[in-house]
Amino acid sequence: MENLKNKEVWFVTGTQHLYGEETLKQVANDSQEIAQELNNSSQIPVKIVFKPILKTPEEILALCIEANNSNHCVGIITWMHTFSPAKMWINGLKVLIKPIAHLHTQYNRDIPWDSIDMDFMNLNQSAHGDREYGFILSRMRRNRKVIVGHWKEEEVRSKIASWSRAACGWHEWQGMKVARFGDNMREVAVTEGDKVEAQLKLGYSVNGYGVGDLVQVINQVKQNEVELLLTQYELDYQISPEIKKAGMLRDSLKESAKIELGLKKFLEQGGFKAFTTTFEDLHGLKQLPGLAVQRLMAEGYGFGAEGDWKTSALVRAMKVMSSGLSGGTSFMEDYTYHLDPQGMKVLGAHMLEVCPSIGSGKSSLEIHPLGIGGKEDPARLVFNVPEGQGINVSIMDMGDRFRMLANPCKVVNPGKALPKLPVARVVWIPEPNLKVSAEAWIHAGGAHHTGFSMAIGVEEMENFAEMAGMEFLLIDNDTKIRDFKKEIMWNDLYYQLRR
Repeated sequence: MENLKNKEVWFVTGTQHLYGEETLKQVANDSQEIAQELNNSSQIPVKIVFKPILKTPEEILALCIEANNSNHCVGIITWMHTFSPAKMWINGLKVLIKPIAHLHTQYNRDIPWDSIDMDFMNLNQSAHGDREYGFILSRMRRNRKVIVGHWKEEEVRSKIASWSRAACGWHEWQGMKVARFGDNMREVAVTEGDKVEAQLKLGYSVNGYGVGDLVQVINQVKQNEVELLLTQYELDYQISPEIKKAGMLRDSLKESAKIELGLKKFLEQGGFKAFTTTFEDLHGLKQLPGLAVQRLMAEGYGFGAEGDWKTSALVRAMKVMSSGLSGGTSFMEDYTYHLDPQGMKVLGAHMLEVCPSIGSGKSSLEIHPLGIGGKEDPARLVFNVPEGQGINVSIMDMGDRFRMLANPCKVVNPGKALPKLPVARVVWIPEPNLKVSAEAWIHAGGAHHTGFSMAIGVEEMENFAEMAGMEFLLIDNDTKIRDFKKEIMWNDLYYQLRR
């Protein structure tokens, strides 16, 4: 996965010439110390880079252009140490395309009651300067994250960390390429959408490729490459007897390995970070890619089934955001319910394609029939998911905007062995409960495919949606259906007026 320390968030401090050289020197020293301390924080995954303090409109504009042109910079943290007249910021903010976090802090935590004088007040007036700066951001209708508190607080650093992870996900989308093998599952609505609008608004491109193009690459895979990968399978997984070296289904596993090697080579050669498949378009493939998809997701690729390019791109962004964290992220689908009034639950799974990053222990590598697609029996990894906190996230094209829908959940033990269900699966209780969650999800038009993560949560996804200018709806423990329906109606009115 990505090493987020290769990405930079620039620490930018606003001030002005009014206060004299001695004060400006202190502003620079204080700002550099804060940036260095944030950079040293184990919570914050990116590199925090101090930038020289900004005193004029020309300096601000130059900094914003520099940030735009830097492939390493994923966003800027802005802070007004002193008063910084906000008209100075207009031209810079007009051209800036990188996300903004407005850190409303001050160098000192406490007021020095016995010694405070006007010199101290002139130097430490973030309470004053940040409000002026906040006005111009609001006047310009600029989305940004506002973080309030002393820079040494764990909560403040945690919020910076969440925001910077979202900024890395948003940065990943800019220019990202999604490969779509085959088209959308026929007659399905929610997985479709406007790919041109997605590239205009969200930054990534989606293009279709014939399955024959992929098959051509798969057929070029050498036998020794397959044997090496089979050896890796035996090290990584519990292998069922029928697919071991002398097993009757060994050739089927070889085919799975060949598909994985060819698919990976196709994605690498094309610079793709996410992809889709569909069981309705497998011409030339002997199996539906199951094991291959699971393993490529574990390496960090985004995936969406049945041509679902929006979820594929989402899963890739969520994987980038969760880099370095435990828990894992996967493509997911709400498959079936447990409607016992004493404990309603959701069983999430898919035909084959659930990422082993969310599993625990060694997965079981097995081959079983697949009652859909009309192809040979495919290999897949089978596992349960450990208990913990998770989140399901969906993106839909609503016609006039993209909508993100998020629902935290508690992952629980299935309580049963599920001996006849040969797929990876996860069982969860959605917030606030299954009935309210499902009703709200349906009112919002939420898709049946999601990005599921036990590594990141609501804050990262809300930050990400804000960077994307995307509508964000949350179903959580505070959700009331009556209020949720009103929120949807208010949002509809807002977006119609904005057009």
